[in-house]
Amino acid sequence: MNQGAVAVGPVLAVVLVVLVILAAAAAFAGQLGVSRAVVTASLRAVLQLAVVSLLIAAVVNSWWATAGFILLMLLVAAYTSAGRVGARRRMVLVLLPIAAGSLPVGALIVAAGTTPLTEIALLPIAGILIGGAMTATSLSGRRALDELRDRHGEYEAALALGFLPRDAALEVCRPTAGQALVPALDQTRTVGLVTLPGAFVGVLLGGGTPVEAGATQLLVLVALLAVEVIAIAVTVELVAGGSLSRPVSR
Repeated sequence: MNQGAVAVGPVLAVVLVVLVILAAAAAFAGQLGVSRAVVTASLRAVLQLAVVSLLIAAVVNSWWATAGFILLMLLVAAYTSAGRVGARRRMVLVLLPIAAGSLPVGALIVAAGTTPLTEIALLPIAGILIGGAMTATSLSGRRALDELRDRHGEYEAALALGFLPRDAALEVCRPTAGQALVPALDQTRTVGLVTLPGAFVGVLLGGGTPVEAGATQLLVLVALLAVEVIAIAVTVELVAGGSLSRPVSR
């Protein structure tokens, strides 16, 4: 067994069950209303990773399969973000900021030769970038739409002052939507001091040197900043332009 790998067996299963129970119990005790979500999310993770673990060997041996898997990642990310934003019927529009952030940055990383042009290297990079874009889109979209709803009076006041609808909406929703970047900024600022994120640990577990691990993590963190900034900017524009909105309650 690889000395840096997690031991797979009954002990791991027991530890995972205990951790899920602990998280759900803490959520229940704190009356956070997410106890069930903790359990269902954990179960989904188990099932999805089990399937991916079985399929990954076949996927990374074919460029077509790898491309298909990346497309699936994009669609699932858009579906998830659309649900979080409250605009499931606008899933196609939610796909725009996720793709606009992750695809160009991923292409730049590969074209520059900073990562090998192989299926096994491209797939995890794509997953990291798409995941970051999904989170940024969800957070910024929710904040922007919430602000327009809660501060509708300010929006109307801006219109009365002669602002165009897009500009009035931007005045209200852009400042708070930018807060969606806070998690990425904090992780980048504190990397190595507070956390050793996944890319760093993964390279070490794979036998790389600490320098190689640090370089890989730096690339990932800066790339994620670029991805998330682009995703947030596109999301805010879609909201301000009225393209991305929630269904009107009747």
